[in-house]
Amino acid sequence: MILDENLRSQLLPYMDLLENPIILKVDADDSENGQKINDFTDELASLSDLISKEKTNLNHKPAFSIEREGVSGLVFSGLPLGHELNSLVLALVQVSGRPPRIEQELIEQIQAIKTSLHFDTYVSLTCHNCPDVVQALNTMTILNPNISHTMIEGGMFQAEVEAKGIMAVPAVFKNGEEFHSGRASLEELLEKITGPESSDSFAEKEPYDVLVVGGGPAGASAAIYAARKGIRTGLIAERFGGQPLETLGIENLIGTPYIEGVQLGRQLEEHVKKYPVDLMNLQKAVKLEKKDLIEVSLANGATLKSKAVILSTGARWRDLGIPGEQRFKNKGVAYCPHCDGPLFSGKDVAVIGGGNSGIEAAIDLAGLVNRVTVLEFLPELKADKILQKKLASLTNVTVLTNVETKEILGDEQVTGLNYQARGSKETIHLELAGVFVLIGLVPNTQWLEGTIDLTERHEIVTDKVGATNIPGVFAAGDCTDTVYKQIIVSMGSGATASLGAFDYLIRN
Repeated sequence: MILDENLRSQLLPYMDLLENPIILKVDADDSENGQKINDFTDELASLSDLISKEKTNLNHKPAFSIEREGVSGLVFSGLPLGHELNSLVLALVQVSGRPPRIEQELIEQIQAIKTSLHFDTYVSLTCHNCPDVVQALNTMTILNPNISHTMIEGGMFQAEVEAKGIMAVPAVFKNGEEFHSGRASLEELLEKITGPESSDSFAEKEPYDVLVVGGGPAGASAAIYAARKGIRTGLIAERFGGQPLETLGIENLIGTPYIEGVQLGRQLEEHVKKYPVDLMNLQKAVKLEKKDLIEVSLANGATLKSKAVILSTGARWRDLGIPGEQRFKNKGVAYCPHCDGPLFSGKDVAVIGGGNSGIEAAIDLAGLVNRVTVLEFLPELKADKILQKKLASLTNVTVLTNVETKEILGDEQVTGLNYQARGSKETIHLELAGVFVLIGLVPNTQWLEGTIDLTERHEIVTDKVGATNIPGVFAAGDCTDTVYKQIIVSMGSGATASLGAFDYLIRN
């Protein structure tokens, strides 16, 4: 039995949400995987009288499609369990006729696509970034008959994954060609299909009282606090949700014992949308100027004006900056052990970085791969002692300290790396299939160089109310010189900066 009592109890409440009969069309042979698909769809069909099952021929097999009259093209090739269980639930409910919970503007954009598009998405069931992509493409399939989508579970089709050179998930192919790798929202995927929003749509926007730049915890907090003051508030974000979207589990957000990062990102967006905030997602700020008002220029050519601005652009994973790193990104160089770890099952990998993130990654990977080698630049690991103790108990982990990684090597994908012991000129080679880089964060402030006071680490210098050296410009979160980079600290600094900006507006 694939659906044990726990899974059945999770699924049964959603069966009451089905609005019309749906058909599971199954293409499965007598192989072990084919039998799994057959058994799984039998068990699904037993959950509701509105679900029936029949045989069919599908392009990718073994697999099953979820269809009803007028809706087809949504296929699962593999078992949508683990993190993909929600993708299955949404597919069942939405194919049955319950409309997807997205804005009407997005629905119209999807339905306006006239080109025939087929997407294949390769996933890992442990990947917390994959479901967003799967659900977005499933939604497009349900809304537009010109679009079809197949989720392919990499563990069931390992040979296919290796043949395509897939070393990071989710990996999306459009009409057989590589299209996208990594996490993406519905809006981001739609933009890649139809093109970016024109600057014309920004031309008529009136100046804001407060314009927030950045949509992570700090930016969301700042926007909410500003909007609650009854002032005209705008928010632009390159990707709403910020760093939590790249975090599997969060256990130190006070009052919330545990929440997944993607879920927190959704809740931040839902909270912001409860207020009259002009939310402009997928927009990159490229320039800041102080004139009569403060002007923020966007990558699409538009310019937004505001009486006050709050910078909350967050931070991103730091690159090693060595030969081979950029070339082999998503071809063996990875940054998320939860997402991409299963792709390296039975292989040798390296983790660069001896802090908490690096050692947590090494511990996770040790249960999946053949051998993990940790390389740390400093003479000793920086991770918490409890993590170091756990690491030391693992028999397939080697720790190298006081070493410098010099180059990542490969042909079509990573085959190894070179390192040197610090103080030595001898180069040592490690044969590897993957390199996980976890060496901390760098603030997203490069576009502000020469405009605003920054520290040597390129962090924005702020005072106790979040003010910068430019009157009317405030900053909050991980892009600032705050000592501690934590979600709860960012939320607090966002509120502080917003209150500081409101006080500035009152006095000026």
